[in-house]
Amino acid sequence: MALITCEFFSDALELSVTARVILPQATQTHAHHYSDVDLSPPHPTLYLLHGLGDNSAAWTRQTSIERYVWKKNLAVVMPEVHRSFYADMVMGNKYWTFLTEELPVVARRFFPLSDKREDNFVAGLSMGGYGAFKWALSHPERFSAAASLSGAVDRTKRMVASEKMAEEFIHVFGGPEQYTGSGNDLLHLASQLAASDRPRPALYQCCGTEDFVYPENISFRDHLRDVGIESDYHEHVGEEHEWGYWDRMIQDVLEWIPLRPGTGTGGAGATA
Repeated sequence: MALITCEFFSDALELSVTARVILPQATQTHAHHYSDVDLSPPHPTLYLLHGLGDNSAAWTRQTSIERYVWKKNLAVVMPEVHRSFYADMVMGNKYWTFLTEELPVVARRFFPLSDKREDNFVAGLSMGGYGAFKWALSHPERFSAAASLSGAVDRTKRMVASEKMAEEFIHVFGGPEQYTGSGNDLLHLASQLAASDRPRPALYQCCGTEDFVYPENISFRDHLRDVGIESDYHEHVGEEHEWGYWDRMIQDVLEWIPLRPGTGTGGAGATA
């Protein structure tokens, strides 16, 4: 595997940004380990999103993601969006535009990444879980699967429950009135997708029962069921909002994503 720190200028943000990229590498030294895997480009790609307070290095520092994707023809792109909640902020920068419109184009110019829907996946933890589902529900034609680990998936509950977070959300979303029913509201996006004839990505959702985001994960799970969207939901007794849990669960996600035959193992299938 190759681990690359990529610094480039973003037109959407009008500033220099950092992303970290893991790329498959076929070497003669390890050829016997890859005998059953096609490592030829373009590579299937997992966009892996960080949480609030983290950066593009979080997944490689806190988990063994590079080791976990070894023997899979899977590239991993880990962008950096600060505390933006992957949004075009009311009082801030256009991180949603950067993530969804600019980053994939730039990444595919720099690296041999597939642009096919069946080869593209998105996942994240906490704020990144929100971002992953937001991206997949907003652009279901781009991803065959999306995963949220302890995701911040129902922000209306946190806006009401936490005065500190409510103030920050005003800077990001403009407050509950502007958030609810908008393109930032995952419940609204799920309802829109359910009422359309657009493709439906496979969805994976997990959370610990002692996590402070557990109540909103339950409400989002129930909303998906109410509108008729299938998902793989997992909860784990006693688990909290911490990296030990996410390090274990990202391994499950990597086994679950629907990699094409010959590119490694994968479990879920995208629904039409």
